[in-house]
Amino acid sequence: MPEAANVEPVVLDSHAVSPPSTQPAPAPQPRPETAERAASAAMVSPTRPRRSPATRKIDIRVNALERQEDALIDCGVDPAHVIRAALRRAVKNWELGADFVPPAEEQRTRITEWRARTSLAVDVGAVTTLLRAHDPLDVLSKWTLIRGQLEPRVWAEIDAIIVELSEGPSLPTPQDE
Repeated sequence: MPEAANVEPVVLDSHAVSPPSTQPAPAPQPRPETAERAASAAMVSPTRPRRSPATRKIDIRVNALERQEDALIDCGVDPAHVIRAALRRAVKNWELGADFVPPAEEQRTRITEWRARTSLAVDVGAVTTLLRAHDPLDVLSKWTLIRGQLEPRVWAEIDAIIVELSEGPSLPTPQDE
């Protein structure tokens, strides 16, 4: 076996850099308090197993309605921000129902810069029920299956935010104190 050559540290930008080590790095040792917590957690048996509900992520894209355009432009806040806030409010306590609701026929705005896109975790059982009943060949996008339930909620939240913004700030004024 050839003998290792004597290698000098290399200087880059006035910092000494040692050549890479051929020995494995020592395994990190847990701190005493971390080891204690791990040991105590191993001794305690859980009273009930934790199970998160089975969900499936669905990519969604929502936009305002054409009838909401003027109010969004005049509200004083970036319309894309209003739509994103409305989407967040709409999905906060929403659960996908098992019944298919066809998408509304209302005309959506053509201003694509305002569109909000995100992924939404929905109950697998409800999606499966919708798939079996309305898309047994699984050719439609999942968004198509749920948009009829979700879009009207977003549009209602857009209307509510526009009203809130038109009423002015809800911060206390010096007169109120």
